[in-house]
Amino acid sequence: MPKVRTKDIMEQFHLELVSGEEGINRPITISDLSRPGIEMAGYFTYYPKERVQLLGKTELSFFEQLSERERKQRMMSLCTDITPAIILSRDREVPKELIEASNENGVPVLRSSLKTTRLSSRLTNFLESKLAPTTAIHGVLVDVYGVGVLLIGKSGVGKSETALELVKRGHRLVADDCVEIRQEDQDTLVGSAPELIEHLLEIRGLGIINVMTLFGAGAVRSYKRITIVMNLELWEQGKQYDRLGLEEEKMRIIDTDVPKLTIPVRPGRNLAVIIEVAAMNFRLKRMGHNAAEQFTSKLADVIEDNGQDE
Repeated sequence: MPKVRTKDIMEQFHLELVSGEEGINRPITISDLSRPGIEMAGYFTYYPKERVQLLGKTELSFFEQLSERERKQRMMSLCTDITPAIILSRDREVPKELIEASNENGVPVLRSSLKTTRLSSRLTNFLESKLAPTTAIHGVLVDVYGVGVLLIGKSGVGKSETALELVKRGHRLVADDCVEIRQEDQDTLVGSAPELIEHLLEIRGLGIINVMTLFGAGAVRSYKRITIVMNLELWEQGKQYDRLGLEEEKMRIIDTDVPKLTIPVRPGRNLAVIIEVAAMNFRLKRMGHNAAEQFTSKLADVIEDNGQDE
């Protein structure tokens, strides 16, 4: 099922439908836009017909200089069977040749009052957001001190209970159980909750609770950029865990590598506090303060000094 159709951008940006109404359900599959200036001059060899076409002052002023035969020919070539829409900016008058071609081929012609550059920018941002690669992960996403923390782990390890404790401590829940993730940029992952379970938290023995109803609007948020992944796993006797914090593990989500920490779970460990400290420590590392590296450096200096004394 197409993620975006022509009627979606028409409604989103309050565009006026001029002609080609039968094509308003055409799918938009690519976020790139096209300003067909060279096509207006008659060169259609590399015409990106699958893109939304944007006509501004430059394209239309050149079009007015063409002969009547050329105008009809250009507009018929512009309106293909897969072109999602042709949009005119600045409320410019729609050429009659375009209206005829659009009605014949079922290509919606829309009009906006916005300037061409602004319309292009807003359309691109909207389409990139809607058409971004997506996936879903079993886990819990929480905003801790402004850091998007994705909690993962086997079922029953305590992810939702930890999230509840974090919410009680003033942090914000984004999604529980299923986190929908979209890659908005090369290294930007944004997580949100499916509409059906938004603001809900499932606690075993207690059932489903509505976090916003219980704790207020300040306890939830609709989406958050994922900054770090914390894998909760039951403590295994004999397994070596990172005790200094020098090891940096990564988890690949879609096409992005996200820093990952493994937090062992055992009775008596306050996971909420550990996750709070991990989030603050992560922010400090981003600011250039790495406690583990500073300790290692000091330790090396002490060993070197003792070696020289001997």
